[in-house]
Amino acid sequence: MFKNNKPGKWFLVATFILVGTTKTIFSQSLELTQGPFKPTWESLKNYKTPDWFRDAKFGIWAHWGPQCQPEAGDWYARNMYIQGHKQYNTHIEKYGHPSKFGFKDVINLWKAQNFNPEELVALYKSAGAKYFVGMAVHHDNFDLWNSKYQPWNSVNMGPKQDIVGKWALAAKKNDLHFGVSIHARSAWSWYEVAQSSDKTGPMAGIPYDGKLTAADGKGLWWEGYDPQDLYEQNHKPSPVSENRKLQGQNPGEKATPAYNQKFYNRVLDVVNKYQPDLVYFDDYKLPLGMKDGRDAYGLNLVANIYNQSILRNKGNNQAIVNTKALTDTEQLALTNDLEVGTERTINPIPWQSDACIGSWHYNSNLKQYKSSKAVIEALVDVVSKNGNLLLSIPIRADGTIDDAEKKVLNEIGKWLAINGEAIYGTRPWTIFGEGPSTTSSTESNSKGDQPLFRKNSNPYLPSDFRFTTKNNSLYAIGLAWPETNKICIESLKLSNNKKNQKITQVSLLGAQDKLTFQQTSKGLEVTLPNNKLMSTAYTLKIDGLSTSKN
Repeated sequence: MFKNNKPGKWFLVATFILVGTTKTIFSQSLELTQGPFKPTWESLKNYKTPDWFRDAKFGIWAHWGPQCQPEAGDWYARNMYIQGHKQYNTHIEKYGHPSKFGFKDVINLWKAQNFNPEELVALYKSAGAKYFVGMAVHHDNFDLWNSKYQPWNSVNMGPKQDIVGKWALAAKKNDLHFGVSIHARSAWSWYEVAQSSDKTGPMAGIPYDGKLTAADGKGLWWEGYDPQDLYEQNHKPSPVSENRKLQGQNPGEKATPAYNQKFYNRVLDVVNKYQPDLVYFDDYKLPLGMKDGRDAYGLNLVANIYNQSILRNKGNNQAIVNTKALTDTEQLALTNDLEVGTERTINPIPWQSDACIGSWHYNSNLKQYKSSKAVIEALVDVVSKNGNLLLSIPIRADGTIDDAEKKVLNEIGKWLAINGEAIYGTRPWTIFGEGPSTTSSTESNSKGDQPLFRKNSNPYLPSDFRFTTKNNSLYAIGLAWPETNKICIESLKLSNNKKNQKITQVSLLGAQDKLTFQQTSKGLEVTLPNNKLMSTAYTLKIDGLSTSKN
């Protein structure tokens, strides 16, 4: 390990050799910001989740980039190269054949001409968000900032704007913590379909544009740029690259050292330039993997992010690093993210769920968004289990959101204006909730987690509650208003009150009238007002109990 010429940094060069051979797997050139965290699991397990994240509970995410230009939904840059896929058909209709007009050319069309980040982030803040995350790069490998290591970026082409930089300034102006999401680790294999060609029809056998090089651009709009910096396809692909699941079982050639190093450099570039408080990696465990010593990249990135935050914040680490599928032990070092999922009970280690109200990338053909009611119910459930919810609001190609999305945001904001006391700054109670919904769900989503959103056929009932605590108050959030206007919270029956504490007051957030209640052997019985206060969850504030802060 040798100290470089940057203050507070260390320069590490490592080469990993296959045992019994002289073949180099890859080489690394890794910087490490000086500080208490080292690039090892043992060191990173000393991490402590910052209070700002634990208090925030609700963030909004802009999952926006050039794949939104066609307004045709998720994974467009990949699916447009799969003959027969609906996005392939859309591409043919809109732009022509992908041998002549590829995703690189879609980038050129994306201008984001009505992008107003300050207006959008102000809207997100009014909806109750306490932090904002902007996408820095998706699987399409197109950097949305003035990238030092990726020429294919939003400053050089497309909008010719520093998207991440503008998001960061807007978040700061609105006093929101700022984060970035990074998805490009998998571009190497994700884009392999761009090497293919049609199997049938008049264009059968004519290669798509995935193998073009800088020499092919003479006289074209992208002259001087190498498409391989975008597509990364100078390698042998998987024979089943069109099927992502089978591709993982039968992969093509492994990513090169240069590819891995470039990804690493790009992550540090965006972190150094914009100093986010949160970095979301769309990866299991660590970006670039955990085999053959490749975890050194991810561990080094995490140590850098934490150490830089400590330098910026007078010795206090304020950084969050999200990854997925973490074990209990790994969650001591990183913040686990459940994509469109929720825990089944309280996780004592703070975590995050992320979800979208529509398609991750804007889809103009989408018939309906998730309702504000569904989002609020999901938020309440997540917070009761010691988690945060990061909600993506799809953005159109031009940089605006539609009226239906604004309606959802407005309704969430109105609910949080009344009930936010039971959300922000809270900690879990001894149990997360009661009622049929706490025991009946055996569903799992595609990743094995409990689904975040409940099916319409399985609605919450008046006996379903979620609990949070703050300042010695217990909040019982009812997930369905009873027709009788009477409820009973069985977890608060007298026999369960170990210290024999007496509840002194029960109030309904947002209501002026005093509530009638009694604590019996059946539970806390409360009579609600005759007029239904709101169409979704309501909150009872319960005083007199001693609640411990976790």
